[in-house]
Amino acid sequence: MKASPEAQRRLLDLQAVDTALAQLAHRRKTLPELAEIDTVSRELSALEDERVRAQVAVDDLDRDISRFEKDIEQVRIRKDRDQKRLDAGGALKEIEGLQHELATLNRRQSELEDAELELMEQKETAESALASVKQRLEAALARRSEAEARRDETLADITKEQEFKQSSRAPLAADLPAELVTLYDKIRLDSGLGAALFQSGRCGGCRIELYGADLARVKAAAPDEVVRCEECRRIMVRTKESGL
Repeated sequence: MKASPEAQRRLLDLQAVDTALAQLAHRRKTLPELAEIDTVSRELSALEDERVRAQVAVDDLDRDISRFEKDIEQVRIRKDRDQKRLDAGGALKEIEGLQHELATLNRRQSELEDAELELMEQKETAESALASVKQRLEAALARRSEAEARRDETLADITKEQEFKQSSRAPLAADLPAELVTLYDKIRLDSGLGAALFQSGRCGGCRIELYGADLARVKAAAPDEVVRCEECRRIMVRTKESGL
């Protein structure tokens, strides 16, 4: 393929734009905020599981405490009924039976109240754990929100830069021979770099230095000959800086 030396030189300008676009695309995919958001999201998932477990523990204790309160209330009702019957008097055997039942009910009430007190202490600990995980959830949500805001701001800047570069690429490519741009784009899409400066006997793409017949081939090529590297197949652009 042949193309004027000037057209080949402008390939380097096109490659510079494409390199910048590739860097912007890579930056878009590898923003530190993306990794941070992913990490915090996993943390949030774990914290939400912990919150659910903590809430279930509190709810279970609430249910158990409520059951004890009902049992205690039933004991109190029976005690009040027996006490009224005892105060009303009656046969000695009946009085002794009521006194025995009241003593049993008192013990039962004391046992229930002790058990309820223990559950209430456990509930206080469980509520503290629930409050702690909720605080950590809120903090993690705030961190993720802040990271998302930074991500969105950076992505907006990248998008603007990409649009600017794309707008500058179009006239560059349009001003070059279509066949040359087609070859360049094919190589670039395959390897990420379509054209590179040939300088000091070295391909600017693969950085391999040419010797002997390979170097002689490049030196002997006509100025309008599109020369490609035998190793990486990229277009080697020769300019005044090439030192040929």
